[in-house]
Amino acid sequence: MKIAVLFGGTSEERDVSIASAAQVIPALRGLGHDVTAIDTATGRLPANVEQKMLTSGVAPVPPSATALSNMRESALALTTNASDIKDVDVVFLALHGGAGEDGRVQAVLDLAGLAYTGSNHIASATAMDKDLSKRLFRAAGVPTADWLMAPVLAHEVTEALGWPVVVKPNKQGSTVGLSIVRHPEELAPALLLADKFDNEVMVERFVPGRELTVGILDGKALPVGEIITRGEVFDYEAKYQKGAAREVFPADLPASAVAKIQSFALRAHAALKLGVYSRIDFRMDPEGSFWCLEANSLPGMTANSLLPQAARAAGIDFPKLVERICRAALVGRR
Repeated sequence: MKIAVLFGGTSEERDVSIASAAQVIPALRGLGHDVTAIDTATGRLPANVEQKMLTSGVAPVPPSATALSNMRESALALTTNASDIKDVDVVFLALHGGAGEDGRVQAVLDLAGLAYTGSNHIASATAMDKDLSKRLFRAAGVPTADWLMAPVLAHEVTEALGWPVVVKPNKQGSTVGLSIVRHPEELAPALLLADKFDNEVMVERFVPGRELTVGILDGKALPVGEIITRGEVFDYEAKYQKGAAREVFPADLPASAVAKIQSFALRAHAALKLGVYSRIDFRMDPEGSFWCLEANSLPGMTANSLLPQAARAAGIDFPKLVERICRAALVGRR
């Protein structure tokens, strides 16, 4: 196949996207596919630039607002790179956050009639919007913690949710801009922080307990994974810095619990009308109840990311996984 891998971009998850592409591209080339690397912020990469960028790794914190702002000012529109992608068989989206995951890039590719991996533009936008996602989870019978949308006052949080709460941007990933707020006086600063990353901010009841994740591939739930961290949340540093978290596949759960959380994950995936693959994240509270946190329409795609680990636990190695995703995208366009 002739494949264009789109990655990078100008979201706060730029470094994460580059890390995904750094493993997707050689995996596909190793299987004999013709792969073109395209940073959606700068265009098609010459071989020497590609090598340098794809070995840069993920920093402990997201790129600064200044760096991203400068990049956005000089970024090329995707349409200016049409000659690089118009003749490919499929576009592999190794983008995370921002325009790469919220449906805008997908809409452009739809207009161009190109096959691409992941979910369509409507499903992608729905999954990125946590408020809308949670409404659809509830409609589908998937438990999710109570929440409010800002503007909200401390006494409203006390009455509706109690403390602690999680304050986070409504449309953001990788826990960027997220805070755990334990006391009313901490609410305002947390709202201001989240507002830097999105003009819609969610305040959600904090669920203590175990962090679990379920990958979906071709309509089936993959083995459940557990993320064990030193802190209370699986934050940006824990996600991307070596040794900051331990991930266990399959998770140590009774068969009945595995069946229940996988059922919830499949329902959540279907409720958002997601595509061939996704990753659905949960908390399991001390009483054993599951609470859906969010759905990821373009989850991380390094060999050690959560979805590839789940696939490996199901007997699917990383190169075969990314090739399978590409072939499924082609079938979906027919």
